[in-house]
Formats: sequence, structure tokens, C-alpha cells
Amino acid sequence: MKKVEQLYEGKAKKVFSTEDPNYCIVSYKDDATAFNGQKKGTILGKGAINNRLTNYFMKLLEEKGVPTHFVEELSDTDAVVKKVKIVPLEVIIRNISAGSFAARYGVEEGIVFDEPTIEFSYKCDELNDPLMNSYHAIALKLATPQEIDTIKAMAFKVNDVLREFWKSVGVTLVDFKLEFGRLPDGTIILADEISPDTARLWDSKTGEKLDKDRFRRDLGGVEDAYQEVLRRVLGK
Repeated sequence: MKKVEQLYEGKAKKVFSTEDPNYCIVSYKDDATAFNGQKKGTILGKGAINNRLTNYFMKLLEEKGVPTHFVEELSDTDAVVKKVKIVPLEVIIRNISAGSFAARYGVEEGIVFDEPTIEFSYKCDELNDPLMNSYHAIALKLATPQEIDTIKAMAFKVNDVLREFWKSVGVTLVDFKLEFGRLPDGTIILADEISPDTARLWDSKTGEKLDKDRFRRDLGGVEDAYQEVLRRVLGK
């Protein structure tokens, strides 16, 4: 399958049409952004790492009964995916307090929740991806009540699968962002990516951050952290 025309370029990926209208090619970039694009940089090798990690986890989730957009890996940075219309909601699952959650509610990072939380934000860069609840999403016709129920159930299932996996390789899954898409027949499937760009990952023993917070917070060792995540996943 070959790239025909660039359809979209985001902060971390480019999307191309192919000769088959049902499929696209996603090409991952080394570009890094934070704070809704206010901070920009490059993480060498990130595109290839995120492509391999995303494809690995999409296949794992498919095996566990979560439908995804993944079709096949083409190269270090490229993958074929099913063409979907993205639901304009970012879905955030949190197992432990961190990041914006800790700042918003004035609590320390590292509080382990009795139950995971879920939140939505409106996927709109111009508005800085504002938080919204499911009623707002339905009122704005971003999703139907049935789609919201499906998305919630799938997001919690993803959390169950990924928490178990990460625990097995000595990593704590703190929180993560998901995006979902609609197939032409309206079926909701998991889309976008699963990587250190979209998840907070802490070493289970030391608490060391192994994700994009190293870039956001100028902690250094960003490339090493991403490489370590890849090593743990593929070395399992």
C-alpha cells in the first residue's frame, strides 16, 4: 500500500490517503510539543518508537476484544490503519493523581485512586481542548448517548488490559489519553496512538518518569526514557 495524498498533519503524525479509500497510512514524526503546542522540540527516534509501541498495543487490545484501527506495520515510522472519522473527544483515564488533575484540584501527585477516573475534553486546539462532560458532548452532537456508553466501556477495558501489561514489565500506568473513530457504518473503534506521548508511565520501583513529562518538565533523558519503554515492551 502506498501514500497518495497527505490528508492531515498533526503535532506528532501525518496521515495520507492510499489507493484504497478504506485505509490510510499514518506516519509518526520525531516532533514533540507540550502545553497545546506552546512548547516545541524534537525527540530523536520518537516517531519509530511510538509507531512500534502503538502497533504492539493495538494488536494486544484486538486480541483482548477491543476493536482498533490497526491493519499492518509498513516501516519503522509508518502503519496502515482503517480510515475513520475521529470523534472529537479526548478520553482521559486516570489511575493516579498527576499532571493537570493534581494542579486543577490542588492535590499532590501520586495519590492512587480506589477506582480509575474518566474525563473528556473537546478536541479543539483553538479552545485549548476544554474539559467537558458527557452531557455537553451529547448536546453539541459530538457523540450520541450510545456512543458515549461504548467509548466509556472500551476506555475502561483498555485500562484493564494496559495496567496488567505495564505491571508485568515493572511500569505503573498513571494515566493516558485515548481517541476513538467511526467506521463508515458508524461502528466505534479505538484510533490514534498509545505511547509515552499519550500516557504517563512511572517505573514501579523508583517512580522515575518514562514518558513525555521528561520533555514537558525539562527533566532531561527524554530519548533514553522512550528507548527504555520500548525495550521493556519488546523485551517481554
